Amino acid sequence: MSADNPIDLHSALAWPFFEPRHRALAEGIQAWCRANLAHENHKSQTDVDATCRHLVRELGAAGWLKYGVGGVAYGGHGDTIDTRAVCLLRETLAKHSGLADFALAMQGLGSGAISLGGTHEQKARYLPRVANGTALAAFALSEPEAGSDVAAMALSAREDGDAYVLDGDKTWISNGGIADFYVVFARTGEAPGARGISAFIVDADTRGLEIAERIDVIAPHPLARLHFAGARVPRSQMLGAPGEGFKLAMRTLDIFRTSVAAASLGFARHAMAEGLARASSRKMFGQTLGDFQLTQAKLAQMALTIDSSALLVYRAAWLRDQGENVTREAAMAKWHASEGAQQVIDAAVQLFGGMGVQSGTAVEMLYREIRALRIYEGATEVQQLIIGRDLLKAHAAVAAKETAP
Repeated sequence: MSADNPIDLHSALAWPFFEPRHRALAEGIQAWCRANLAHENHKSQTDVDATCRHLVRELGAAGWLKYGVGGVAYGGHGDTIDTRAVCLLRETLAKHSGLADFALAMQGLGSGAISLGGTHEQKARYLPRVANGTALAAFALSEPEAGSDVAAMALSAREDGDAYVLDGDKTWISNGGIADFYVVFARTGEAPGARGISAFIVDADTRGLEIAERIDVIAPHPLARLHFAGARVPRSQMLGAPGEGFKLAMRTLDIFRTSVAAASLGFARHAMAEGLARASSRKMFGQTLGDFQLTQAKLAQMALTIDSSALLVYRAAWLRDQGENVTREAAMAKWHASEGAQQVIDAAVQLFGGMGVQSGTAVEMLYREIRALRIYEGATEVQQLIIGRDLLKAHAAVAAKETAP
């Protein structure tokens, strides 16, 4: 895709959301992707585990993983995680390779809670290896009966001397089966519901932790169900205070939920480029596909969806980098960008006709890649609930203030 394409990221970099360092980062990751990811989509279909490990090593060696780690002393690019930088990286990686985006995202998500709530010793042990790509991280929150409803979590962690003993299951765990450690959320019971959940760092070789099942999905990436049977985890591996795990999980998701929207945006931009190329070159009825007004209307809708998604994504990222609470803005960005990307990619598939559903073509792979993003890190319906509840909460606060004596 050319740098002066009117719907490419390049044109958005002039927006006031970005600083010169972000523009330099965008140019750098774009050049790296062009040089290093030309064949990754094909490789990822044949050996997803090996490709993911390779990508993590390469992303680490190039310095890109540092942006998902908080703390220069622990290998991070800055003292805090720069949300705009993570979003720019994910948007560009997703445009070139879905698995490369996944590899970077899971390193950040898997270690995010450590960056936010870890002790010096925990950060020093894990974060430098995440940043340089020598250790793979994973975030273990979902369970067979607790996906969107995190408060329904059943995996238990009971105190036993200087340790906690974990029993139960986690499922849909990205990097499951290849991670070197997992940030695991378990019920410690300090209070009912979400207030009785704590977080632990569990090394992959912990006795009593096993990979119970590898899960295949339509866009291949490492995914597994974990089983804990009397897994003994030292008390020193708890992240934060007992009962504070849910808050830590939500703080982590607030960072990376916006980046899911950015990845969706990258997929949509790729689909737009494919659609434009197809419309300009496909001959039919004595003219090109792009000469038809119906095609032009479809392309216009695709461009509108992409630009509106980009505005929501980088508004949320900018606000978080200013220290604002972005629960509502991140939910809006994730909802609009993931659903919008599905629409853009579907439109691109339609422009390709029969070739659009041929296995291995760019738009067919994009069609499979985007579907999961409408579900993970909070399904669209959950984002709608988050936004609605936040609006009602804000309204109630304003009303109370106005009626106060």
